[in-house]
Amino acid sequence: MLKIGIVGLPNVGKSTLFNALTKASVPAENYPFCTIDPSVGVVGVPDTRLDRLAELSQSEKKIPAAIEFVDIAGLVKGAAEGEGLGNQFLANIKETDAILEVVRFFDDPDTHHVHGEVEPYKDIEVINLELTLADAEQVRKRRDKLARDMKAGQKDAIAEDVALAKLEQAFAAGKLALHASLDLDERACVEHLALLTMKPILYALNRKSGGHNLDELADGRAKRCYELISQLGGNYVMVDAATERELNDVSEDDKQSFREELGVHEDGLAELIRGAYTTLGLISFFTTGEKETRAWTVPKGASAPEAGAAIHTDFKDKFIRAEVVAYADLIAAGGWGRARDTGKLRTEGKEYLVRDGDVMVFLHA
Repeated sequence: MLKIGIVGLPNVGKSTLFNALTKASVPAENYPFCTIDPSVGVVGVPDTRLDRLAELSQSEKKIPAAIEFVDIAGLVKGAAEGEGLGNQFLANIKETDAILEVVRFFDDPDTHHVHGEVEPYKDIEVINLELTLADAEQVRKRRDKLARDMKAGQKDAIAEDVALAKLEQAFAAGKLALHASLDLDERACVEHLALLTMKPILYALNRKSGGHNLDELADGRAKRCYELISQLGGNYVMVDAATERELNDVSEDDKQSFREELGVHEDGLAELIRGAYTTLGLISFFTTGEKETRAWTVPKGASAPEAGAAIHTDFKDKFIRAEVVAYADLIAAGGWGRARDTGKLRTEGKEYLVRDGDVMVFLHA
């Protein structure tokens, strides 16, 4: 299951967003869609395609793809040196697949900012610096450990040290590990370190309904923030964490009208999860039938056997072929039989690369 760590400075809406996400989850018996402990929650990935397919197949149940969110307590300047509870929280981030960095994007004199001013690009720099410092210390320690093996002429140690030296140069230049220009072999050498700044980062710019939001103010702060995220090669989504949290207590039928009243036209949580998929290069495919309709998550570019492995290892190891139809084609046809008759249902082999929205049936030995 995909695991995303939510980080940010104190008092930027990080825990509010976590609560909004975990309370807005989709019930399904296969997942504990509730908080696992006070800081971990499993959330269903909203996807209207799942609902349509379940209706088409008259499925007994529907199971969305799932993401585990970890609410990591507010990082502060000096976290890499142990300030606050820094080391503990940096260790929690290490266990995640990606980072969701929440950044305050509004002015409000009643909401204190830890640095006394709201300047989002500076907040991003503080968080990223702490992550980089933690990585730099880990790389330094690892190089020290490799010294003896390198003297003995061990090729693996020498190769790893070359990659680590590149990382040290990148950190010294203020770069994240992601931007250290490591080739595939070098990345493989340092993968075991689970470096924090090697993880993809999605930035959640937290607005406030009725507040002075920076994207609406022409004072340069929003522009500076966008430019930095672009320089970092990152993606961002706009979210109003407080409003999304309040909307959890509103019925589905009334949510859209409440959004319009508050001036929040998009479902911020759905947009955030879509952003996470884009940042991580993920897609969804589906299986559907009378018993269940289910969404599965795989990396973009996954082959049919690799997608089958998401369901069961036999589907990869003993793969023969897969029957595939695009979601839109299956809905338009009104069922598998009609999709087959109109030539929309295809048989694909091991080389087929799965596309987002594919509906699949796997055949194995």
